[in-house]
Amino acid sequence: MKPIKFLILLLLMFSCKEESKQVQLSLENTKISGPVFGTSFSVIYNSEKDYSKQFDSLFAVVNQSLSTYIPDSDISKLNRNEPVNLDKHFESVFSASKKIYKTTEGAFDPTIGDVVNAWSFGADKNKFLTDSTTIDSLMRFVGFDKVKMIDHKIKKHPQTYLEFNAIAKGYGVDVIADFLEDKNITNYLVEIGGEIRANGINIEKESPWRVGLDEPRFDGEQSVLKAITLSNVGMATSGTYRKFKTDEQGNRYAHIIDTKTGYPSKTNILSVSVIAEDCMTADAYATAFQAMGIEKVTEFLKSHPELKVFMVFENENQEFETINLNHFPKE
Repeated sequence: MKPIKFLILLLLMFSCKEESKQVQLSLENTKISGPVFGTSFSVIYNSEKDYSKQFDSLFAVVNQSLSTYIPDSDISKLNRNEPVNLDKHFESVFSASKKIYKTTEGAFDPTIGDVVNAWSFGADKNKFLTDSTTIDSLMRFVGFDKVKMIDHKIKKHPQTYLEFNAIAKGYGVDVIADFLEDKNITNYLVEIGGEIRANGINIEKESPWRVGLDEPRFDGEQSVLKAITLSNVGMATSGTYRKFKTDEQGNRYAHIIDTKTGYPSKTNILSVSVIAEDCMTADAYATAFQAMGIEKVTEFLKSHPELKVFMVFENENQEFETINLNHFPKE
């Protein structure tokens, strides 16, 4: 079928990049937005209190723990084999990553980062892809099962590179959501770069939180494929249509790297949206499912009813089709 466009007034336009922080206070909903993690964030919650400074502090702490783009962050130090005492943020993400690494049989693997860098998709721009020998040499140090966390310290091979970029945004969403819940705020929507956690309802509109799923497009523009309602869940989307390379023959190579081969995943999946109990979990599974392919994901979800998935893929006629698995919300 052809791409579908909906003319919908969205609660949020998730692609909007905020150049400076904006705070709107009201008795019903407070709205705070701004730049973070190389993208933008937006938080709407049912309180007249301004928590923007607290948000900034939480973002800074998470960044200092997990960002490979910050030279003196904990994870950057670990990748240089410098001693680090892990904080609760690192340990939480590490533990969640271990679980998802095992359940997906390695499709989600935080040690693939150096290979991602070699394909020029990652944070380190000093590593360049030369030939298959480069990939083979880097793949020797890939495998999250080889990395251990013992007594708040990481044990790994000196040349193993850790990167949690496929789960960190979702974790950042959860950190803000958990902060709001600690303040007894139960009606909120937190969004970072399109990753979302929603709880309760939109008090201002007296209705459930309504969000839009992007239509996959390769022209850099944005339109909405469908709108859904969310409550008490996290949602994340992984897409190949925004970050890809094209060879001389016009073939597209996605930024999702196959953790078994070290090469970009060959898939007709354009986007995967996952709903889970929290955003961190949804974020990691969205990346893994992009690499696993439709058949493996369909089989996987038979034993994981807690996950809801919506896929957009390109069929043999280069037309868009969609798949709804485990009762992903309809419009």
